[in-house]
Amino acid sequence: MRNSKALAVGVGLLMASTSLLAEPANSVPNSQSEANRQLVVTFYNQFFNQHDIDAASKVVADGYRQHNPQVPDGKQPFVSYFKGYFKQHPQSHAQIIRSAVDGDLVWLHIHSTESPKDRGQAIVDIFRVDHGKIVEHWDVIQDVPQQAANSNTMF
Repeated sequence: MRNSKALAVGVGLLMASTSLLAEPANSVPNSQSEANRQLVVTFYNQFFNQHDIDAASKVVADGYRQHNPQVPDGKQPFVSYFKGYFKQHPQSHAQIIRSAVDGDLVWLHIHSTESPKDRGQAIVDIFRVDHGKIVEHWDVIQDVPQQAANSNTMF
């Protein structure tokens, strides 16, 4: 009986320590992570699909940091860039295929097109959210090919 209790205590301690290791020390609680995901998804749909330029004023930080080399840093330069883009591409659309969250980072897998006939691009957008504001952005962009070496889709 004594060994059973010691074994149970040992297993309990092992499980507790494993769960502590699985959660990074800097992770944001699940409810905050989900709030960050919802903030980004809502912004993305309003800004990139409805072309609602004012959506950025609510959630993009003034000191917004951009890692796409074609888009400038800062909220106003970001808005100006896309205001011109939307004027040139009024039918542009960015379908969110899936989204994920990791603490303050929100990941979107996107099928972006400039018109209904455009094959488009596969994009992974990564946003960092801090205190309810989008403060940083990275992206990886790949054209959707006419033909692929496999039968898998990009989405």
